Amino acid sequence: MNKIFLNYLLINFLKTFFIFILVFYCFGVILNLFEEIEFFKNIDVSIFIPLMLTSIFIPSMIIKILPFIIFLSSMWFMIKIRNNRDLLTLKVFGYSNLKIFFILAITSFILGCCVLIFINPLTSSMSKFYEKTKSNYSKDIDHLVTFNKNGLWIKENLDDKQRIITAKKPEGFNLLDVTIFHIDYKSNLIEKITSKKADIKSNLWKLEDAVTFKINNGVLVRTNEKTLNIDSIYNFEKVNSLFKNFDTMSFLDIIINYKVLLNNGYSKPFLNQSLHTMLSMPFFLFLMTALAAILTMNTLKKSDNIKYIIVGLLVSVIIFYFKDLSLALGQTNRIPLILSVWAPVIALTLFTLIGVIQINEK
Repeated sequence: MNKIFLNYLLINFLKTFFIFILVFYCFGVILNLFEEIEFFKNIDVSIFIPLMLTSIFIPSMIIKILPFIIFLSSMWFMIKIRNNRDLLTLKVFGYSNLKIFFILAITSFILGCCVLIFINPLTSSMSKFYEKTKSNYSKDIDHLVTFNKNGLWIKENLDDKQRIITAKKPEGFNLLDVTIFHIDYKSNLIEKITSKKADIKSNLWKLEDAVTFKINNGVLVRTNEKTLNIDSIYNFEKVNSLFKNFDTMSFLDIIINYKVLLNNGYSKPFLNQSLHTMLSMPFFLFLMTALAAILTMNTLKKSDNIKYIIVGLLVSVIIFYFKDLSLALGQTNRIPLILSVWAPVIALTLFTLIGVIQINEK
């Protein structure tokens, strides 16, 4: 009999969770599709391309908001079994609030671990494909910044020419081993500039030991300059923002290739932030399920679902902004960055301990 009730809880809880995943996925597709269509509006492609890119982009977004999806689906499931008297039946057969809570919360924790190990590598590969596919159409886009195994690539459209910049990697406020190509709009090379190091702290780039190659009357002319300044729409802040996007890296990638990523120019603080954010996800899922249980299992009376939906949305917004605030404090060095990642988990744990004691008494 206990096995039957356990199967009932797990199957229906997972069913509700996956229905919510599907609902959020559909909403994500509808909203992001407009953005993709805007990107391709001046490019001759079929509607299949924006639709395909949207469908492979949304899963990574789903993982980011997974704690809130598990929270809302848990609330919905618990309200449902309370209103149809299944919760009362479970209690008659020896399932206390605490036991039901642990079954669902541990299931959420296991789901989080499975997402990290099995789903996250898949979504990161999809994000890589998404970035690569969009970069193939970048020739029709005015500006582009991308990073791959060959280093950093930047494209700018100037008034009378195009500028393509490549660099081995960033280091502090500098780019190392920089090569700049100036090309006219007929794809003819105007000049090539090489530099060992470029200071990009501001929009006025300062190139050290620059060598300029120009074609003058069919003759290649080389000019050496100790320093050379060029104006760019990009600076350190804009370029560095690229290295804060970890959608293309999975949890396993960061663990296995941590030192390689550091050597490629990725920031250590943000690598640590990404790693600990992923590590905290199973705990976050556990605690969000616990929070849903605290809000819904304090009574056996039937209630209005709308009221709990509104409460759930408000709680989700509060937790979201608390997480965002905590990360902002960590990124500005007000508190340790790793602590800023785990602070919401610690706060929810303290709140949950008090709440679980209360629902266990009922």
